[in-house]
Amino acid sequence: MSDLKYVRVEWDQDLAVVTVDRAEKMNALNGDVIAELGTVFQDLAEDGDLRGVILTGAGERAFVAGADIGELATMDAMTGVQVSRQGQRVFSLIERFPRPVLAAVGGYALGGGCELALACHIRVASENARFGLPEVGLGIIPGYGGTVRLARLVGLGRAIEMTLTGEMITAERAESLGLVSRVVPREDLLSEATALLRKVTANGPVAVSKALESVYHALDVALADALTYESSLFGLMASTEDMKEGMTAFLEKRKPDFRGR
Repeated sequence: MSDLKYVRVEWDQDLAVVTVDRAEKMNALNGDVIAELGTVFQDLAEDGDLRGVILTGAGERAFVAGADIGELATMDAMTGVQVSRQGQRVFSLIERFPRPVLAAVGGYALGGGCELALACHIRVASENARFGLPEVGLGIIPGYGGTVRLARLVGLGRAIEMTLTGEMITAERAESLGLVSRVVPREDLLSEATALLRKVTANGPVAVSKALESVYHALDVALADALTYESSLFGLMASTEDMKEGMTAFLEKRKPDFRGR
């Protein structure tokens, strides 16, 4: 990943901090940024030592302020489909990532930036964060999954209002809607995000991964199929060393030493 131009990857022990770094454009997404995000998450998925990912944006003003309008303005019907599907592929890769991905949202998360946050498993926002899907004001619609994921998180009526008005909402409003898990001071954003993610990664790694898999699988199938899939994963967990360690540690009243096996 040494040839990346717009995305940085840094390590905090077993956590990867992925930063969209295009601060002069408020981290706006273009084709190159999206492609680099795809490369990063594909490579991270193969790292057996990784336990979780924090996704954030460079600078104080924005997480990701949206898509690059200059690039979008050149679209025709054919290239518009291609642009949308490229973004959807990468954002789905993030959504179905086998380890927890937490969006640390500082500043603006608009348009494609809001959609990027929606694709993450958990969202923590700074007090100055602002969320919105303003695409209708540009004569287009969200194309990276926003019309699908937002309703699943905040409910149909609220998602329709946000999408059709294009208005921004505050971090506090986003928290009240369930769009973000918590709101923290801007200077504490990364430390609070890291602390929350470490609460997740302190648990059995295989269990965390399979819990995510079960939750997202259930979005695509009927209830009976989702329950069958859950029971299969539940049974699979009974064959893991982590399950034996977790239950033995509980009975022995000690902290478990999970190995991810």
